[in-house]
This record gives sequence, C-alpha cells and structure tokens, in this order.
Amino acid sequence: MKWEQAVLYRGHLTNALCSVETPSKPGCCKEVKFPSRAVKAPSPSDFLDKLMGRTSGYDARIRPNFKGPPVNVTCNIFINSFGSITETTMDYRLNVFLRQQWNDPRLAYKEYPDDSLDLDPSMLDSIWKPDLFFANEKGANFHEVTTDNKLLRIFQNGNVLYSIRLTLILSCPMDLKNFPMDSQTCTMQLESFGYTMNDLIFEWLDVGPVQVADDLMLPQFVLKEEKGLGYCTKYYNTGKFTCIEVKFYLERQMGYYLIQMYIPSLLTVILSWVSFWINMDAAPARVGLGITTVLTMTTQSSGSRASLPKVSYVKAIDIWMAVCLLFVFAALLEYAAVNFVSRQHKEFFRLRKKKLKEQQRQRTQGSGESKVKGNSALHGNIAQPCSVCAKEEELAQQGLFFQSYGIALSTSDGPEMDATPVFADLPPGLGFYDIRRRFVDRAKRIDTISRAVFPLSFLMFNVLYWLTYKVLRHEDVQATL
Repeated sequence: MKWEQAVLYRGHLTNALCSVETPSKPGCCKEVKFPSRAVKAPSPSDFLDKLMGRTSGYDARIRPNFKGPPVNVTCNIFINSFGSITETTMDYRLNVFLRQQWNDPRLAYKEYPDDSLDLDPSMLDSIWKPDLFFANEKGANFHEVTTDNKLLRIFQNGNVLYSIRLTLILSCPMDLKNFPMDSQTCTMQLESFGYTMNDLIFEWLDVGPVQVADDLMLPQFVLKEEKGLGYCTKYYNTGKFTCIEVKFYLERQMGYYLIQMYIPSLLTVILSWVSFWINMDAAPARVGLGITTVLTMTTQSSGSRASLPKVSYVKAIDIWMAVCLLFVFAALLEYAAVNFVSRQHKEFFRLRKKKLKEQQRQRTQGSGESKVKGNSALHGNIAQPCSVCAKEEELAQQGLFFQSYGIALSTSDGPEMDATPVFADLPPGLGFYDIRRRFVDRAKRIDTISRAVFPLSFLMFNVLYWLTYKVLRHEDVQATL
C-alpha cells in the first residue's frame, strides 16, 4: 500500500512540474528525474558461494574442459636459497616459490567489480588443481609458519594463480672424475602424476620462468646465470605424461680444497726432502722424519675421501694424494738404499773373515793328519798359498756384486791393511779405509742425486696435473655444457 502511495505521489509531482512552462520553450514542461537506487554488489561470501559453493554446481573433482582439450598449466619458480650440495648422497637442497597458472572457465565472473580476488588458502580444497610432483625429489616439506605459505588468486576471465613455498631435496647425479675442479649439472623435473597429456600439459612461462634471489650465494659453487629449460616427457605403461625440467649449471670453487688438502700435502712432500740433507749416520732422525711424513700423508688422504662417495673411478684428488704419498714413501726408501750401500764394506769384510776361518780350518785338518810336528808346519806353509788361491776364486765370484758399487778389487801389491786377523788377508792394494770410503761416497752420491731428482720429478708432475685438470678437461666440460 505504501509502495502504491509513493508511485501516486511521484506521478502528481511530475504533473505539477509539467504545468509550469519553461521560459525558453513555452508549452513544454521539464520533467524532473529522480535518481534511482544503484544495484548493490553481492557480499564476498555470497559471491564465493555462488562461484564455487555447493549451489554453484562447481565440482573440484573434474578438471576444466572435461572431455575437451587438455589444460595448459604455465609454471615458473623463484629460488630463495640454493645450497647443501652433498657429494656423498648426490643431492642438493633448495627453497623455492612454485607458481602455477591455468584457466578454469567455471571460475570466470562478472558480478564482482574487482579484476582479481585473493582468496584464503583454505579455498584450495574447493577448486581443481594440477597434480604436479617433482620426479627427482628425495624429500620435501611445506611451510606453515605463521600460516600456510600458499597463495590463491582468481581473475575475471577464469585464470587461476596458485603459488606455494617449498623446501626440496632433489637428486643430482654427479661425475666426480675432476673433483675438486669439477662442474656439475643438477636438474629439477616437474611432472604430472595422474593426468596424461590428453588431459594436462605443463609448460614454462615465457618471461622469467626461473628467477633467482639477488643475494643468493653458494658456499662451494657458483650458480651460472644461464638455465637449461626443456621438456622431459615420460612414457610409462599407463600412458604419456607431461614433464618439464630446468638444469642448473654449477661450477665448484676449489679454494677450500686448496687450503685444506693441496697446500698441506705439498708441504708434507717438501718436508720429506729434508732428509736428503741430513747426515746418513743420523738414522733415528731420517727414519723418524720419513715415517712421520708417510703417516701424515696417509691421514690426509683418508680425510680427503671421507666426504666423498665410494665411487669406482679415480678422482683428481685421488691422483694427487696417491702421487704425494708415493713421493714421501720413496724418500723413506731412499734412505734405506743409502744406509744399505754405506754398510756394504762390513759385508765385504765379513766375507773375508769367513774365508780366513775356512783357511784356518783347512790348516788344522792338515796338521792333524801329519804325524810329525815339523811336517805339520810345513804342510801349513804349503796350504797357505792354496788358501789364498781359494780366496781369490771366491773374490772372483763376488766380483760382480762389488763392481756394481764402483769398487775394483786390485791384485797388485800395496800396503797392508790392518794388523787384526779380520783384515789381515784382504786383497793387496786396497786398505780398509779406502774400501769404506768408496761405499760411503757412493751412498752420498745417492743423496746428492735425490736432491735434484725428487724436486724436478714433482715439479713435472705438477705441471702435467694442473695443465690436465684446469685447462684441458675444464675446456671439455665447458664444451659439453
């Protein structure tokens, strides 16, 4: 009734105003138009209920364009942190924002004035989402502090933006032949688990598909700017599934290994050469130094392998440690050779003493067979030249052994050696101190030669080693990347 009265009142008022003629146009009345009340926009709750609620008819179990063309999902990632690259387990850890965008015509709207709506993450259960997973993932976790780190945004044309923060541990098979001067390529594969390519297709965003934080730094590696984007479509017994991948190119910085492994082992090898300048008679000093350097290199070699996987091939660090251990061990063996050569004069005199004993035994046997004491002495004098002949024959047999040390046993006449029975019957022409000096000089010559041979050999090894791994193999790796 009140509504009818209001309409009648408005009609009478219009007629009254029309009865008054306007001065510019007589006979015409000016109709006064009252502003009509604007249509009130629905509340957000009512709008969401109408868009994706129970009364909307939206079914989150059914993909967009059901029985139609596949859904194209555009992906891009933002890397917050990249680190914890572990050689023993061959994986790496990173923190990313994973963003997916697709079009769902059922979520297009015109009733709400805003171009886009940022919704609560709890609304994710009410809409359809791609079943994306990481094919080379070893472990992952969501972030819920202080709330779920998820974003859901719906646009007027039905586009849906879904972003989530993840911490991932991804597998990264590594080739450690050039370790620690190696470069690695680690991949991240994004794949659909249940939808085949007839229903779902992943693709990278055209602009900025992989973004990296400006302050991102890795402790041992340098992350190169170029990223390898591509497709890795998987073929299983259940069908063909969409898959996209990104390759991260990492180059190792060997500063840590240079300080902790290469320089200490280099100094240990140089320390082992000090024994070449120590007197050969100082056996405790030279042996102690040699054993200490060998044990030190063994410990360093074990430490270098502790943080590496047990691979079947030889790594660059293995070659370095093995050669360094070989050099310090050779330095220890060098003193064993020097000591052996310097003591060969004692072996020489031991043979002489043994021969004298045989001569005395022969003379004793000859005197026992004789009945007359004078005849026994005569037989002893006759046996003496024979014993000397036998001794010279023994010396001829041993000649090759002593000639290898540069000693020529002379048979010419010379001064007597010593009055003691041990040295009384040495070959004429060579005194006791002459023979000893010849062996000692040969031992000193070994030390002198080692002072030059060891450093030069190690220098040549260093040139070949660093030229091979830092130049030649590095260029080959760069070419493959």
